[in-house]
Amino acid sequence: MKKIQMVDLVSQYEKIKPAVLPLMEDIMSKAQFINGPEVFAFKNELEDYLGVKHVIPCANGTDALQISLMSLGLKPGDEVITPSFTYIATTEVIALLGLKPIFVEVDPKTFCIDPEVLSAALTPRTRAIVPVHLYGQSANMESIMSFARANNLFVVEDNAQAIGAEYLFSSGEQQKTGTIGDIGCTSFFPSKNLGCFGDGGAICTNSDELAAKIKMIANHGQSKRYHHDVVGCNSRLDNMQAGILRIKLRKLDEYIAARRKAASFYDNAFKGNSCLEVPFRSSNSTHAFHQYTLKLKGVSRDGLNQHLAEKGIPSMIYYPIPAHKQKMFSHFDLACELPVTDALTHQVISLPMHTELEEDQLNFIIDEVNTYINLN
Repeated sequence: MKKIQMVDLVSQYEKIKPAVLPLMEDIMSKAQFINGPEVFAFKNELEDYLGVKHVIPCANGTDALQISLMSLGLKPGDEVITPSFTYIATTEVIALLGLKPIFVEVDPKTFCIDPEVLSAALTPRTRAIVPVHLYGQSANMESIMSFARANNLFVVEDNAQAIGAEYLFSSGEQQKTGTIGDIGCTSFFPSKNLGCFGDGGAICTNSDELAAKIKMIANHGQSKRYHHDVVGCNSRLDNMQAGILRIKLRKLDEYIAARRKAASFYDNAFKGNSCLEVPFRSSNSTHAFHQYTLKLKGVSRDGLNQHLAEKGIPSMIYYPIPAHKQKMFSHFDLACELPVTDALTHQVISLPMHTELEEDQLNFIIDEVNTYINLN
């Protein structure tokens, strides 16, 4: 049995190596590093894949979130509703721009923002909602969009973990996550479902007006060369990363299918175990399984984590400290009461999940999880 990795990027690379090496040689030989043809080709191909009008590549997923919020014309002190149970990038950009994060509860099944709590979080200063499609599971976008439209709020989707997932509206319309709100943001960090060989990100929108603002902000606020109309930043996806992403984009659905197959293998093995709650499957969305995250019941999460480590099995805690308890937000008068979020930080554990998992590895992981539970 091969060594078990949390994410096995080496084995994935070996399969696409024949396409990657000639690409890299071609880019190097032509010295096309910034804003080269691969960037523009990837932009067009990702627009086609997502079914969205505009894709603006950028340097990373955090930049994607920051630039998106900058494009909305928000003012210091404006409030942005977002879950606390997420990676810190989602929330730090809110504070970075002088905005106020309003942390809300998540659904205990999906781990995504709970639409039922939005009304209580709304104030005259509320300007936007940033839902997170956590672990590859779509948030309830129909309810979120309905609330946002009724209250004249922007919606910026954090789609860093769910690219390729689809949401089904009650009307029968189906859309890819990241294309439903006013803006969608994604990350191409190497471990993501669509990952490059460094940092990268992208911003999606169907609004011509927002697309123009986003492009300007990402390029030093330039409307044309040396004409800087707004304060912007420098955030670009380089040509080599774009070329690698083009290769991987053609295989993204295959990659997601492999993740779903591994998730089903886990599900079948853990089904009926009263100490484990397997990932929820919503009837109105598909799951891209960036992570396979169990919720433990009456079992020591730290004990299981340690047991697996001793057996050579990696596992991760996403996330042990929620945003509303992070020191970086202590200057805000938040007074959050988020019992579901607080409980999840002690209950969740993510098992290895990637495109290269083999059956003997899965069986070994499952056996060791069950062994620990049976002994405790």
